[in-house]
Amino acid sequence: MSDSTRAVPRVPVEERLFSLVLALVATESGLTKDAILSSVQGYRQRFVNHGDNASLERQFERDKDDIRDLGIPLEAITPPDEDGNSQNTRYRIPKGEYDLPDDVNFTAEEITLLGLAATVWREGTLSGESQRALMKLRSLGVTEIDPIIGVAPRLRTREAAFEPLRTALERHAVVSFPYVKPGDTAARVRTVAPLALVQHSGRWHLYAIDDDIDERRTFLLSRMVQTPRSSGRTFDPPGDEESFAETALRDLDRLWERNIATVRADPNTHAWFRLSRLHDAEAIDDDLFRLHFTDINILADEVAAFGPEAEALTPPSLRAAIVQRLTRTRAGHSDVRESQ
Repeated sequence: MSDSTRAVPRVPVEERLFSLVLALVATESGLTKDAILSSVQGYRQRFVNHGDNASLERQFERDKDDIRDLGIPLEAITPPDEDGNSQNTRYRIPKGEYDLPDDVNFTAEEITLLGLAATVWREGTLSGESQRALMKLRSLGVTEIDPIIGVAPRLRTREAAFEPLRTALERHAVVSFPYVKPGDTAARVRTVAPLALVQHSGRWHLYAIDDDIDERRTFLLSRMVQTPRSSGRTFDPPGDEESFAETALRDLDRLWERNIATVRADPNTHAWFRLSRLHDAEAIDDDLFRLHFTDINILADEVAAFGPEAEALTPPSLRAAIVQRLTRTRAGHSDVRESQ
């Protein structure tokens, strides 16, 4: 597919509104409508220079209302001698009016938690489109972006697959990668059309159309044993009414709700501490927890790693997976001792 016929990347509403708020907070004098539509992520992709942007302007008007409905003080400033000329109206969000009220205070623990949350997103991991939009805003004289970005969450991932997949999402590029399916010992190459990257239960997943079976599947990034590579092909994303991320997260939530395990952990041990917090555990007794999970193999790895401190009671498939891991570990250590 050529660049001229490629579909315009769809930007989620939340990202567009966040980008608009970011731009309007970061400028003291405000931005004109043309500057916003041509520069801000979510608008700039559809902006036509010297062309018809009527639908985009209507979108901007709706977004202004949405932002104000959220309680954000968005101002429209028109020069006195140009009253009635909306093209020269400048929009901004006064930082002083957007600050927290004086009577709102946080404890030391709350400040620590807010600080941790604030490290989830930063400029270094914004999408390529967002970074280009920020660069264009800087060229318009918006110089206070860095402090604003500093309070945005930073997306940190250990999976090498994340960045190539994010790029593929922006370009609607088909990618391939070796993938180890749960229960398999060898990887198989999967070719997919990426639809969304989502984080669920602390792990990143790719929601995509599996090219071999033409069906949607969810892939765990940690099971991709090599960096995804572009196939050189592009695709047109399906025109679903709800976002792909929402669909993927809804499916993962259903799986998480359906899968339940009962695990015993010795009180006051590392196993008890970790299991009681990492899986939204429900305490049945002092040493007994009911856990939800999306992937039985990941839970088996975690419980097996605690050794004698933890024991899985149900389901039987989880117990069997843990026994298999512990048996394999014991056999490996026996082989080492015999070779010495």
